[in-house]
Amino acid sequence: MERGKEQGMMVPTLMPHQNPLEQLQTKFKEVENGFRAWLAKQSLPVEAAVVTTTSAAQGAAIGAFMGTLTNDVSSSLPTPPQAMASLKQAQALSGGPLVQARNFAVMTGVNAGISCVMKRLRGKEDVQSSMVAAFGSGAMFSLVSGMGGPNQAANAVTSGLFFALVQGGLFQLGQKFSQPPAEDVYYSRTRSMLNGLGLQNYEKNFKKGLLTDSTLPLLTDSALRDVKIPPGPRLLILDHIQRDPDLREKKGRRG
Repeated sequence: MERGKEQGMMVPTLMPHQNPLEQLQTKFKEVENGFRAWLAKQSLPVEAAVVTTTSAAQGAAIGAFMGTLTNDVSSSLPTPPQAMASLKQAQALSGGPLVQARNFAVMTGVNAGISCVMKRLRGKEDVQSSMVAAFGSGAMFSLVSGMGGPNQAANAVTSGLFFALVQGGLFQLGQKFSQPPAEDVYYSRTRSMLNGLGLQNYEKNFKKGLLTDSTLPLLTDSALRDVKIPPGPRLLILDHIQRDPDLREKKGRRG
């Protein structure tokens, strides 16, 4: 009996099992935040060098992985002399692991380094900074990958412009979808009232009838009926307006 009681008393004291994956994610997040805090305190050359190196390492890893998924066509197929230029351009995107690691390391490292410098100098990260960084990474990618052919300088500029235009378009598209919808100031009080009554689905009815915040003291049953609001919600809305001291006062002044 005593042994059973001891076991029964020990059960509540057991610590709950923690997920090792969650612990690893938490630890990684702490290290990442600490690294960013340290990096923000460094001078511009140090920050740019660290950001460029780390981004280049990440790009090299991605490129090496992609290189293992593609075959080097130059070693498996006989290549006519007239097709050599086109093959060299294709190899920029379909080389072996080492080639892809080099290309992606340069592309991501240059992009991150220029972005870091532009952000520190201009104090913000906008589409202009993003396009400048993309131009630099595109030009360097063209030079190191050999896809420029005989006229490397012209092709480097062309590749840089292409990268910049694509990056600028993606940046603007991301900004458009990431920004929350603008708050309609003409219906802020109406929205708050409907949310409080649990009638937020009828906000579109108010907007369709142009029943703005300034019309709240003037609302009548017929006005709400005209915008297709059912009887039950109409009663709740009119009762709320009648009980609201501010709206009741405005209604009395206008009456």
